Amino acid sequence: MNGNLWLWLRILFLLSMAGYLFACKKNDDTIPASQYGKVVFSISHQVNGYPLIENDLIYTNAAENQYLITEVKYFISDITFYRNDGLNKIIGDWKDIFYVDENIPETKTIRFFDKIPIGTYDSITFIFGISEMKNKSFMYVNPPEVDMFWPEVLGGGYHYMMINGKWKDTTGLIQPFNFHLGIGQLYQGNTTNVDSIYAFVQNFFTVHLPGSAFIMKDQDTLAFSITMNIENWFESPHIFDFNQWGGAIMQNQQAMQIVKENGWNVFSIMPPK
Repeated sequence: MNGNLWLWLRILFLLSMAGYLFACKKNDDTIPASQYGKVVFSISHQVNGYPLIENDLIYTNAAENQYLITEVKYFISDITFYRNDGLNKIIGDWKDIFYVDENIPETKTIRFFDKIPIGTYDSITFIFGISEMKNKSFMYVNPPEVDMFWPEVLGGGYHYMMINGKWKDTTGLIQPFNFHLGIGQLYQGNTTNVDSIYAFVQNFFTVHLPGSAFIMKDQDTLAFSITMNIENWFESPHIFDFNQWGGAIMQNQQAMQIVKENGWNVFSIMPPK
């Protein structure tokens, strides 16, 4: 092959490659960039449809216990947005476990760093508490989260919830209560001695938020209002009576099971307008 022919073949090859790369670049330019929005949760705590008032003996539950509340604090985790095409989004780009405390206002506004892809979403769920896989002792070293520790001998990790307060017993005395939920224990015999524990029970559960469908548009920031309706912890499907269960349930799996099962409708949501 003479030199001129070889040169022309090289020129044709380079021109064809340039055309191909130009066409690819042009096609790339027509592909839209990924589109996302943001989500914010604003959390409130209510009793019978009104904002919680602490330290005042003004509430009566379904068991006719008069009670007051001094603290409400808990964890929610693994928040999931279910898109109608099956491409679900689990919150976790920056943080996946969130601490909420009635007495620390900044914890009641959750701003997700995650970008939520545009689309139509059918529902929202989250885990109340922390899953077994994630609920590890000593993962928090600073308050307020560190103060939620669950004793190692009772299963370790952290409380899912602390609602503390007082109730008036059948004699008219005001008694303290620690309405706490966390890892349960099963005991041999009729004792609650920690040496007789033979198994642990994971009491976290998934909260399904009815009426949580939404449409995410590009660059939107959607603010959802989520309410814990505290009275529901005591009434459905089981009536929780402080006179029956007493003021401390950390070592009473039967009582914690009632609390867990009553959690099905404790939370409600108001989608963005």
